[in-house]
Amino acid sequence: MQLHYFPTPEATNTLSTDELRARFLIGGLFQPGAVTAHYTDLDRMITGAAVPTRAPLPLPDAKETGTRFFLERREIGILNLGAEGQVRVGAVTYTLGTLDCLYIGQGEKDVAFENGPSGQAQFYFVSTPAHAKHPTAVVRRAEVRTDPIGDPAKANRRRINKLIHPDGVKSCQLVLGFTEFEPGSVWNTMPPHTHSRRTEIYLYFDLNDSVVIHLMGEPHATRHLVVRDREAVLSPAWSIHCGAGTGAYRFVWAMGGDNQVFADMDAVSLATLK
Repeated sequence: MQLHYFPTPEATNTLSTDELRARFLIGGLFQPGAVTAHYTDLDRMITGAAVPTRAPLPLPDAKETGTRFFLERREIGILNLGAEGQVRVGAVTYTLGTLDCLYIGQGEKDVAFENGPSGQAQFYFVSTPAHAKHPTAVVRRAEVRTDPIGDPAKANRRRINKLIHPDGVKSCQLVLGFTEFEPGSVWNTMPPHTHSRRTEIYLYFDLNDSVVIHLMGEPHATRHLVVRDREAVLSPAWSIHCGAGTGAYRFVWAMGGDNQVFADMDAVSLATLK
């Protein structure tokens, strides 16, 4: 498991392009036949991926969690970005189609990822510390209904699909979902905002050959990352987060922190951006 510690806003302003990418961007998550995991100091969130091939892949036991097994004091949200696959939790196996989500609560010791008939399952996950157990639950992509937001004239017409949240699947602190765009729209989360009471991890996917220019940093000293398909961006509480793609894309967002209110954000005026 790789550890990620973050520089201060002042130090971030001095980083080179390569140094900025090394601190805030995670690539190479989806490795055939392996589980990858990255432990961050963003509210102790762990993000990673599992790409099972022939054999099931268990959640890793790592000294970084300080516990006997991965979910002893944690919860996890899993989103299948590939074809049909299974996640086994104890004696129960859950089948997940494309963009189906599974929440697993604190205390589940035996969790493993398994491939489906096509052999193309690809699981992305985010885990946060947990203080109580909530029941395991599945959210089917076909059951999520959202109304579009944004303005086509501003190229930000999009749908926010909430999967793990207070009005749906319950958790201790994890909030997770994904955003997708209507044709011709490419801007996400614009105008931007910060989260002073929680932190966030983005995973951009379905970019194909496109890229996303992800804006980050303090509002008065913005930086940017060029992000490619299935790369994750780590967003501290002090950093804005928004971006625009050169073509169609989706992104997973996951948050942990003091509360789970989706609208708890500090808006940033476009007039203050530099």
